[in-house]
Amino acid sequence: MREMLTEINDYDFCVTEFVRVVSQPLPDHVFYRLCPELLQGSRTRAGVPIKLQLLGQDPHWMAENAVRAAELGAYGIDLNFGCPAKMVNQSKGGAALLQHPELIYQVVKACREAVPAHIPVSAKIRLGWENPEDCFEIVDAVEQGKADELTVHARTKTGGYKASEIKWHYIDQIRQRCNIPLIANGEIWNYADGQACIATTGVDSLMVCRGALNVPNLGNVMKHDHKAMPWDQVVDLLLQYSEYEVRGDKSKYYPNRIKQWFAYLRQAYPQAAPLFSDIRTLTQVEPIVTHLQHYRAQLHAESIPA
Repeated sequence: MREMLTEINDYDFCVTEFVRVVSQPLPDHVFYRLCPELLQGSRTRAGVPIKLQLLGQDPHWMAENAVRAAELGAYGIDLNFGCPAKMVNQSKGGAALLQHPELIYQVVKACREAVPAHIPVSAKIRLGWENPEDCFEIVDAVEQGKADELTVHARTKTGGYKASEIKWHYIDQIRQRCNIPLIANGEIWNYADGQACIATTGVDSLMVCRGALNVPNLGNVMKHDHKAMPWDQVVDLLLQYSEYEVRGDKSKYYPNRIKQWFAYLRQAYPQAAPLFSDIRTLTQVEPIVTHLQHYRAQLHAESIPA
C-alpha cells in the first residue's frame, strides 16, 4: 500500500505498522517484514522516506531494538504511545502508557540516547487515557526525553475513533506550551478538514491515516487541493494492489485484505458497495481478481464514446 500510494501522492514521509517489542532483541526478519523498504534505503520506489515504528514499554528493550532498526538503515524511529487496541493495551503497550508519563519519558530518552543523532526519533500520542487535560504532562515527558518530533492524535484512548470526540483545540494549547515540532492527526478526511485543522491548531503539518484508504490520493487532496481520484482509477489501483498481494505466501491473506480495503472505499465511493457485494462471498484469489478484471474492462468500455 505504501508503495502504491507514494507513487501517486506527494507525501513527506510514511510510518510503518508497529513492531511489537517486549523483552528481547528482535530478529532482523521482523524488521524487514514490516519495513521491506529497509532493503532500498528506507524509501519507497518513489523516493519517500519511511520511519520504522516501535511499540513497547521497556526502555532498555525499546532502545536495543531502535538501535538495530537504525543499523538496518531505518530513516527514522517512531514510538507508538497511541494505539487504543484492547489487546495491545492489556499487555501495557500503546495508549496504556498515556497513564504513565514517566515511563514515556524513559522510553523516549533511552531511544534518543541510543540511536545515532542523525536519525530522528519521534513519538505519537493521544491526548490522554481518559482526560484530555493529561496531554500537557504527556507532551512534557516526550519533550524532556528529547524526541525530535511529536504527532498528536486529538482524542483520548477512551474516545476511540469517534468523530464527536475530536479535540483539535488541545493541539493549539500544546503548540503554545512546547518547542518540539508538531504534527496534527485525527478526523482529516478531505481538504476542508485539513484547512480547519490547521486553522484550529496552528500546526501546518498533518498526518492522514484511515482517510488515505478511503481516498487513495488524499495526500494530494490535502496538500494541493486536488480532486479525489476518479472511480475508474481506483479500480486500476485495486488491480495493481492485487498484483502485489498474490505473490508467494501473501496470497492466502489477499481475499481478506482486499475486502478490508473495500470497507474503507465504500465510505468515499458509492460504486464500491455493489462491487464489494459481488466479491464478498469469494474466498479464493483467482475468482476475485478475475471479477475485478472483468469489472474494469466493462467500466472502460462504457467510458469509450460511441
